Amino acid sequence: MKLDWHDLPATTRAAVADRTGPIYAASTIDKGLNNALATTLRTSAGHVFVKGMRSDHPRVWTQGREAAINPYVTPLAPRLLWTLDDGTWNLLGYEHLDGQPADYRPGSPDIPLITDAITALSQVRAPADVELKQIEQRLADYTDSPGDAALLRGEAVLHTDWTPDNVLITGRTARIVDWAWPTRGAAWIDAACWTLWLISAGHNPDEAEGWAAKTAGWASAPARGLDVFVRAQQRLWEGIAADAPDLAWKQQLADAATRWAAYRHH
Repeated sequence: MKLDWHDLPATTRAAVADRTGPIYAASTIDKGLNNALATTLRTSAGHVFVKGMRSDHPRVWTQGREAAINPYVTPLAPRLLWTLDDGTWNLLGYEHLDGQPADYRPGSPDIPLITDAITALSQVRAPADVELKQIEQRLADYTDSPGDAALLRGEAVLHTDWTPDNVLITGRTARIVDWAWPTRGAAWIDAACWTLWLISAGHNPDEAEGWAAKTAGWASAPARGLDVFVRAQQRLWEGIAADAPDLAWKQQLADAATRWAAYRHH
């Protein structure tokens, strides 16, 4: 359950107003799993999206990662306007996007827009001093050997969390939000992550890979590396679904990963 704007201490709200100007209204956004607070503020200068968590939260470091990667992933991502940590709350203020979550179902007009966004993202790099997770580290527990994990290695900046809520369609453009887990890896990995969500949304694996093939990085994916990735996703989502059997969307992704693995093995 997300907190409302007025659940924050008055001193924190005043510190935000120092950055935004007078705040006239706030609307809580229930979607998204990474933050205790997600709200749109109507201010004297327009709308601002604010997300955050308590300063002592064990994952507060993800806020710093989001802030660090933002200059390299805009305008694909909304622009970060300001940061705030008052010792109680850690908050990020972003430009507000007026859009709708992407529709991944077969026939959706959003899908070609997403292939364009993934192509653009596959070309993004960040300096070595921007601390990011490595995809081969994140998936090491789900691969058979360090050599297999190494097939996923690369220098592209990856998003990796392609839930439709993280892709907002604004006009004829797909924008990518919620950068809590920016990662370095092979340029084809984001297209592969998206493929799993397409299968979960009703595409068969061949159709889903066909859409992924329209992104620029896909052609660089070695067959063995893709097989390793798919098997890792199957193991990952099997574990996630087993830990949350009452959440249908997690079971759907586990089922999609199993179907994709069977397709790749056939």
